[in-house]
Amino acid sequence: MKYKVDYVRIRENYITLNGWVVGKKPGSQPAFCVYNSKMESVDFKYVKTRRDDVSQVYFGKVYDEDYGFDIKFDYKRGEDYYLEIAIDNQKKKIKYNEELIYKRSSVAYKRMEKLKDLCNMETVRVAFNFMKKNGLRALIRKSKSKIKGMDNDYEYTEWYEKTKPTKEELAAQREVKFGYSPLFSIVVPLYATPDNFLRELLDSILAQTYTNFEVCLADGSENGKDKEEFVRKYIEEKNIGSKIKYNKLGKNLGIAGNTNEALKMASGDYIVLADHDDVITENALYECAKAINEENCDCLYSDEDKLDMDGGSLFDPHFKPDFNIDLLESVNYICHLFVVKKELVDVAGMFDAAFDGAQDYDFIFRVTENAKKIVHIPKVLYHWRCHMNSTASNPQSKLYAFEAGARAIKAHIERVGISLPVEKIDKGVDYGIYHKYFTMEDKPLLSIIIPNKDHREDLDLAIRSIMIKSSYKNIEFIVVENNSTDKKTFEYYDKVQKEFDNVKVVRWEREFNYSLINNFGVNFASGEYLFFLNNDIELINPTSIEEMMWYAVRKDVGIVGARLLYNDDTIQHAGVVVGFGGVAGHTFIGLSEVENSYFHRALTLQDYSAVTAAALITKKSVFEEVGGFSEELAVAFNDIDFCMKVRAKNYLVVYNPYALFYHYESKSRGLEDSPEKIERFNRETAIFMKRWPEILAKGDPYYNPNLTLRKSNFALRDLLNEKIGEPFIDEKIKKYL
Repeated sequence: MKYKVDYVRIRENYITLNGWVVGKKPGSQPAFCVYNSKMESVDFKYVKTRRDDVSQVYFGKVYDEDYGFDIKFDYKRGEDYYLEIAIDNQKKKIKYNEELIYKRSSVAYKRMEKLKDLCNMETVRVAFNFMKKNGLRALIRKSKSKIKGMDNDYEYTEWYEKTKPTKEELAAQREVKFGYSPLFSIVVPLYATPDNFLRELLDSILAQTYTNFEVCLADGSENGKDKEEFVRKYIEEKNIGSKIKYNKLGKNLGIAGNTNEALKMASGDYIVLADHDDVITENALYECAKAINEENCDCLYSDEDKLDMDGGSLFDPHFKPDFNIDLLESVNYICHLFVVKKELVDVAGMFDAAFDGAQDYDFIFRVTENAKKIVHIPKVLYHWRCHMNSTASNPQSKLYAFEAGARAIKAHIERVGISLPVEKIDKGVDYGIYHKYFTMEDKPLLSIIIPNKDHREDLDLAIRSIMIKSSYKNIEFIVVENNSTDKKTFEYYDKVQKEFDNVKVVRWEREFNYSLINNFGVNFASGEYLFFLNNDIELINPTSIEEMMWYAVRKDVGIVGARLLYNDDTIQHAGVVVGFGGVAGHTFIGLSEVENSYFHRALTLQDYSAVTAAALITKKSVFEEVGGFSEELAVAFNDIDFCMKVRAKNYLVVYNPYALFYHYESKSRGLEDSPEKIERFNRETAIFMKRWPEILAKGDPYYNPNLTLRKSNFALRDLLNEKIGEPFIDEKIKKYL
């Protein structure tokens, strides 16, 4: 038996355990029991969860089995409890009490657990098999990535305490007089809301440092009289007069209907959406009023985190990008706090009961479609209470919500009318994340441009993997021969051009310059679309090119990138963040496909500031509009610079994780290891930094200033060494700036 309990949380009068267990065989099924200190059986709730990462580690492949578990049971403070796990005639009891749970949640304990995981025999076995398959260098690279991921010094609770507004800052906010002081209407649909949760929500609203607000409560509870009495007493207790409006509906109108009744009560300039059991931070409305005054926006959203049932612990912070339409079409990443101008609601319409379960998703689509300016506030302003049956805790408990979400996406796409017709919408990497398929009747010619110097075997693999596997057939290859010296390379060129009539070899006879070589290759391209491809690329997913073209044909899209893997199946490229490492870098480097990335971002289609040109599709018209690749950047950051130029023309750069390739990385060019190459790299880095200083200073809009720029895994920002607005600059680069 192998098992691990990853998370233990005390929530109100419950303990929740999340973990995994495997037996000797992939199909072995576990059994669970919970006991109190007298070894009496305790009732518990058990929900199975997918853990493909566990399957991959212990069985070498992903099986269609649920190795994970969520277990919840009642507890009394101060008592001991035991979880018993049985599988394949083996049993294990694990003890839990408040002292042990607190100890196991400490940073020191978790670091020790990670070290133990690295040293156990199963890890050694997996590492040995990995080395046999991929070689020692690949193992070293992967090990470095794992170890680097361990050095995050902060648990979120500690990090939040260090970054939340101080008492002095909150006091100063109360004294601020804005030029425009909008009235916020906080609309809250109620249904069987526990009094203590509603009190926490109302207390958090009354504690606001910005005080021009009203609360609109619409109660669809069947026994609304008790709640009406609670609200009446609360108003008297707090002496707040008309700040709280309450409407007893007499019957449950559903999520959308109850919310609409609350909206009808609103008289404010801006609508603020809040759930009946959540909490907003003390500075929430102040930050919204500040953004409205500074940005003149009609739609706003903030970062958020989750709150346990007791209200005593915060976890799972969601630090979001600025408005990202393709991410929104993949997952409702906006959620909370969401604020919208009342006039915009009047245009977009209220909540639609046809989308109950995803009514907020549909509402956000309709509002943002009509918004003049959407602003993201990169601060946690909302604590989303998490419990066993909420989609925040267990998405599988509300599958109907995801089906409604798929309908909301389809309706949105049809309204805006800039995409191809939707063929179907499937589940992505997890529930609530969507993979869209489109119908593409006309398939324009795609010119694939591949620079090559010798390395004919790599080139042949790149060409044949596409010719044989790709579902997209209207293609031509432009191979740009770049000063090869091996006679067999030229023999291969003759052979491949005879074998395939859509392969053309053209000769570049000057010095190596990636930008100029690709610009030269474009001169020979007949296609309306260009696919820049390295010669060390191999297609994995047969529909990869089709997936990319679905987005490339959109008028608002200038560039589409792909997900690239090393030959050990770990991530080499999953989008680019400007600012990583001081300039720009790939996200989630070294992450295995079965490991979870930050909010599944590695496997979710979205917009980024840039993608790598190792596999990049663009329109030929867009390429010409921005003047192609910049020739001053012969080696470094020419593709990122190209993406920045395209974005400057108000086109989107889309990262599509379903377009999947191997990238054997820079075999044809070699390492930047000579003094001359290092100096050139540093010089070109400085050119990029001088050309795009604003994004380096303000931060990448598709990232978040609360996250680190020193690692690619979206970890929390290092509060000691990373200051917002002060990009890291390597000492070697400074002399060129």
